[in-house]
Amino acid sequence: MTSDPTIVTLDDYPDPQRDRYWVAENLDAAARHLAETLPVHYADAVADHPDVVAWVKAVVEAAVASKLTVPALTTGPSLLLCGRVGRGKTHQAWGAVRALAVTGLRIGWVVVTAADLYALLRPRAGVDSETVFQHHARARLLVLDDVGASKSTEWTEEINYRLVNHRYENELPTLFTSNLPPKELPAMLGDRVASRLIEMTSPVVLRGEDRRRAA
Repeated sequence: MTSDPTIVTLDDYPDPQRDRYWVAENLDAAARHLAETLPVHYADAVADHPDVVAWVKAVVEAAVASKLTVPALTTGPSLLLCGRVGRGKTHQAWGAVRALAVTGLRIGWVVVTAADLYALLRPRAGVDSETVFQHHARARLLVLDDVGASKSTEWTEEINYRLVNHRYENELPTLFTSNLPPKELPAMLGDRVASRLIEMTSPVVLRGEDRRRAA
């Protein structure tokens, strides 16, 4: 068992059939991916909110239940972190990614803001937007930050629908963050997206002061 109660690993779920070679390979791959993707600002981010800690554990348990020889995320629960600006949503999200990176699971996460996703998907020469979309839609773990922060258009609503619906139907673990309370999501995202988002996630509201102003 791990000494830190906020960290869970495959060692917490012993299985004599588990291939330890692949656990070590997964840890190495996750460390490399973390070094490539983790922003400096969140280098020490820790997921210490009880509901986020519980979600990380539930994601690991869903993977363990699959009994794969190569332990990997296949399906799992999703989470929606809501709260006003500066309440630590992105900090908790990166903390969750860091926690999952040391579990020994094959993860392959993608972290992107909704605004950056739209920018990546805008048609431009030399880029296959559909390939970019599928990279995000099919990620083993997706963190979609600042949902509903951008002005809604017919185009962004369709992207949101396709992305959320794919992950909803395939039960892929996804962590969403939004400055909006759940009741305002339909107005910004449309009923089709908001309905699936609310059903597939456990909403958690982060409260307190603006951490950036306090700093």
